[in-house]
Amino acid sequence: MHEKILILDFGSQYTQLIARRVREVEVYCEILPYNKIPEITSDIKAIILSGSPFSVREENALHIELDKVIGKVPILGICYGAQYIAQYCGGKVERSSKREYGKAELHVKKDSETFFNDMMPSSQIWMSHGDSIIEVPDHFEIIATTDNIPVAAFKSEDDAYEKPVYGIQFHPEVHHSVEGKKLLHNFIRKIAGVESIWTPAQFVEETVEELKEKLKDDKVILGLSGGVDSSVAAFLLHKAIGKNLTCIFLNNGLLRKYEFQEVLESYKGKGLNVKGIDVSQEFLSELEGESDPETKRKIIGRVFIEVFERESKKIEGAKWLAQGTIYPDVIESVSVHGPSVTIKSHHNVGGLPDKLNLQIVEPLRMLFKDEVRKVGLEIGLSHELINRHPFPGPGLAIRVLGAITEEKVRLCQDADWIYVKNLKESGWYDRVWQAGAILLPVQSVGVMGDERTYEFSIALRCVNSVDGMTAEWSPLPHPLLAKISSEIINEVKGINRVVYDISTKPPATIEWE
Repeated sequence: MHEKILILDFGSQYTQLIARRVREVEVYCEILPYNKIPEITSDIKAIILSGSPFSVREENALHIELDKVIGKVPILGICYGAQYIAQYCGGKVERSSKREYGKAELHVKKDSETFFNDMMPSSQIWMSHGDSIIEVPDHFEIIATTDNIPVAAFKSEDDAYEKPVYGIQFHPEVHHSVEGKKLLHNFIRKIAGVESIWTPAQFVEETVEELKEKLKDDKVILGLSGGVDSSVAAFLLHKAIGKNLTCIFLNNGLLRKYEFQEVLESYKGKGLNVKGIDVSQEFLSELEGESDPETKRKIIGRVFIEVFERESKKIEGAKWLAQGTIYPDVIESVSVHGPSVTIKSHHNVGGLPDKLNLQIVEPLRMLFKDEVRKVGLEIGLSHELINRHPFPGPGLAIRVLGAITEEKVRLCQDADWIYVKNLKESGWYDRVWQAGAILLPVQSVGVMGDERTYEFSIALRCVNSVDGMTAEWSPLPHPLLAKISSEIINEVKGINRVVYDISTKPPATIEWE
């Protein structure tokens, strides 16, 4: 078994970021809801308690059975986790006189403390809390402060528990905490004593062996999207079971221009058994005139199931359905508020396993997006395939705002193709996280030559992000934007205006629908 760190999630927006930082130290970790504490086995080397939108002082505070874990393995509480430890053990937590949010300066009180090994006596950190620890419990000591709060970090005294307990009221996982990664490294490597290294090469070797053992000679079907996740899943499965994998790639008419042909071409010579099927008219006819985004998604899901069911039944003896589910999908489908509340369902082809009587296999379910890319490079996939921008599951159906028509989809495809082509030619494609064109349900007056036009508008969206959870708009050069705008307006008949979206996430989302 892998040595691992457990992260108990109290609903913080930063929980996944904590896990990513732990993985960057090349240590395996898992996120579990705060109320799903497992038995402490020898492979669990430490536990991290996340932050939370709740207050430990409220009636609806989320409570953990701390006695199950305290003293058994090293514990680190972050923000809410720290406040919960302090209050649970007899300390004092009160509402802050003002909400502490943003940058602060950490002052280390105990230079010899291993927790702060190789860190500066003072460094920038990121605060985000409404409560403050006023007094630490008996048998605990303060090890760091800030200019505004008396307890920025604390730990249990050496003889308090068999294993140490730490609490911090800032977020080391965000990049604004300049030495946050070093602090987490100290906790994981030096205090918890984790020695094992978890790398993409190790993941590939272990996963291929596990798939061989699990699937044996069974046949597997995988729905390819042409994206990174499904492609990496396909090639991992191919390494394990070879010709027993059949990949189905559907052209639903909502892909980018030329994408169906380009994706099929990219898989040639790789040994994959890929069936490309053009069912664009089935999808577009069902979507004709529909404007509600949720209804669009439901129609696409229903038609996908109908088509996939029909095509998969042509593959005799299939017992498994493979999916490119990744770890954020798994985490977000489990609510920290109990089994009755689910944030969202993430079965990529929801409903299919039951209809087809197939078992599910998800080789990437424990990886984050950037880890999937590293695994893809490890198994020899091309840079172009691995670094493709994310593309929404419903495709251009949610980038054509308002009522769907085949003509509007074509306009969006043509504009998007010009946009992405220019990003690639200018070298900007690999410098941004995601880019795409959105056809707006707005027509405006224009002049072309001596003629008056009344045509559609296109919005260009381009963002920088690490994982899509937050995003900044990309400052593309004005000459490049001018070139793209000119080409779209001149070459795509039906569009006479181009605008650029400069919204961040939050408050906006990356996609418009």
